[in-house]
Amino acid sequence: MKPWVKYTIVRLGVFLVALVVLVLLLPNPYLATLVAAVVAFCVSYLFFAPLRRQVALELAERRSKPEPLDGDSLAEDAELAERDAREAGTRTASDDDDAVARDQRDAGRAS
Repeated sequence: MKPWVKYTIVRLGVFLVALVVLVLLLPNPYLATLVAAVVAFCVSYLFFAPLRRQVALELAERRSKPEPLDGDSLAEDAELAERDAREAGTRTASDDDDAVARDQRDAGRAS
């Protein structure tokens, strides 16, 4: 069984046991639920650290694996790179000067 499933079941179990006991002891069910949640959090934090660590390691391992790219994504990336290369080759110095002038004009308006 996966560690996150075990950890979830254990936490829910602790919460439900605490809830049943506190509903029987306290007259207010909302207060009993709130206290049961705090108790379950504290118990799981103190006593289930190894299980929580396993869950964290599993999540970190899953996160560190790169997602495989499919053929469509690779083709799109190649097409975008080709288009960018073509656009970069057709730019002139005056286009760059115009862009700098626009940026300076916009910066003057912003201040």
